[in-house]
Amino acid sequence: MNITLKLASGVILGTLLTACVEDTATVASTPSPADQACLAAVAETTGNTEVQLMSSEFSEAGTLVKVGVGPDAAPWQCIAYADGTTDGITSLTDEGSL
Repeated sequence: MNITLKLASGVILGTLLTACVEDTATVASTPSPADQACLAAVAETTGNTEVQLMSSEFSEAGTLVKVGVGPDAAPWQCIAYADGTTDGITSLTDEGSL
């Protein structure tokens, strides 16, 4: 009976801790202004508003942003600069295989 009580307590504590972690991850996933600029630029270039942030790498020269487009999250990339402009919008799909 003592083991059952410990097991039940562990499950309850684990559930509560998992809920805390999920809430924190949601807040941390807010795109930066550079990410938002690239998401908008890729959506405009592709004509598809279904875009999602895949990754973002900041540097002094510009932020390299990888974006998933459409239901299959086709990979695209974009460079965002501190002044809010974007450049280098490129599909990362191997078009030779199409």
